[in-house]
Amino acid sequence: MIKDLAQRLLDELHTQAPHAEQFLPKRELHIALQAALARLDLVTREEFDAQTAVLQRTRQKLEALEQELARLEQ
Repeated sequence: MIKDLAQRLLDELHTQAPHAEQFLPKRELHIALQAALARLDLVTREEFDAQTAVLQRTRQKLEALEQELARLEQ
C-alpha cells in the first residue's frame, strides 16, 4: 500500500515538476510516508472488522437484556 502510494505521488510529482525526482527519490518518499502514517492512529481492516463484529454482538446482547428487563418490569 505504501509502495503504491509512494509511486503514485512520485508520478504526480514528476508530472508537475519533472526534475523533482532527483531531489526526492522513491526510497526517501517511501520512508517519509511510512513515518507520517505511523503517527496516525490507524487500524487495519481486519482489526476494524473484528471490532465491528464485537460491537454488533454486544448490541444484540444489550437489546436482549433490555427486552428481558422490560418483560420483568411488567
